[in-house]
Amino acid sequence: MKFRVERDVLAEAVAWAARTLPTRPSLPVLAGVVLDATSGSLQLSSFDYEVSARVDVSADVDEPGRVLVSGRLLADIARSLPAQPVVMQTDGTRVTITCGRSTFALPTLPVEDYPQLPAMPGVAGSVPSDVFAAAVAQVAIAAGRDDTLPTLTGVRMEIDGSTIVLAATDRYRLAVREFSWTPTSSSISATALVPAKTLSDAAKSLAGGDSVSIALTPDAEGLIGFEGEGRRSTTRLLDGEFPKYRSLLPNESSTVASVDTQALIDAVKRVALVAERNTPVRLTFDGSEVSLRAGAGDDAQASEVVESVTEGDVIEIAFNPGYLIDGLAAINSPVARFSFTQSTRPAVITGVSDVSAASSDAYRYLLMPVRLTG
Repeated sequence: MKFRVERDVLAEAVAWAARTLPTRPSLPVLAGVVLDATSGSLQLSSFDYEVSARVDVSADVDEPGRVLVSGRLLADIARSLPAQPVVMQTDGTRVTITCGRSTFALPTLPVEDYPQLPAMPGVAGSVPSDVFAAAVAQVAIAAGRDDTLPTLTGVRMEIDGSTIVLAATDRYRLAVREFSWTPTSSSISATALVPAKTLSDAAKSLAGGDSVSIALTPDAEGLIGFEGEGRRSTTRLLDGEFPKYRSLLPNESSTVASVDTQALIDAVKRVALVAERNTPVRLTFDGSEVSLRAGAGDDAQASEVVESVTEGDVIEIAFNPGYLIDGLAAINSPVARFSFTQSTRPAVITGVSDVSAASSDAYRYLLMPVRLTG
């Protein structure tokens, strides 16, 4: 095998293929990336029996061939090479990488032992890549990190005609985002529970293209695929029953407050400096202001007041400051609107363009309060 490729093209392709490589692979070959050079094209791929990645780039191929090398090492090398064309060629059981005056020689892994990548499911539709990346980022922050509760580490994807709804929860918060897409069939209806980390990585990596194709079919053997700009990725879906989250979203509220998003984020960060681990920040919404407090007794204390527009009953409520900041940052809006029923019930945060604007239901962040004591 021998081919020539631009350094930036190689570095980006290797980074894409190697991004999901397992830290502790069950088999040594699963730590590798397959390089398959054919006429005018170089394909890089990886697979760990759960997630697969494949990317095709243009290359000047002198000798076609297929080899397997350490993915992370190749990614580190490609990223550090000088800005010159890269020549890679096999030499017995090694691969030589030459770029300018830099030369590396990597041992190859037994490519014949590498598992075959799963076939891409049928394409169900497409969505603008920036819309998809933004929606996934807004929802994935609420997914659980506890692997003992695998169902909560996923993002539920509900497809109904031209609408997709994403939802994630870790039991302390819930994020829901709705957006439109272009399905291959207007009657399509499907649900999938996608690992949140894999979905986030794919959406972020594909954000540079025009659109992302979503591949999901009933007979896809529990697979979902994403493709765009010559890159494709598949992942196995999670098993289990996702919580019935719609019943958690209140239909009415007794208090509604609108606050400048950035001003509130900054205030929460300052006040939370005195809050010890897992200590909440208290917020009191009253008329034209919201008062923030943290700390009590002989401990360090902090307080701050931020302007707001509050309609309805005065309410005092406490939140985990990290979760609150996550939600405020995710709404991606200059004004945050809080809807409350009571201080012991979840609050819903949405984004609006200004204080007088109507709230949008496209993105909702539901946050459980921390029980107040004293």
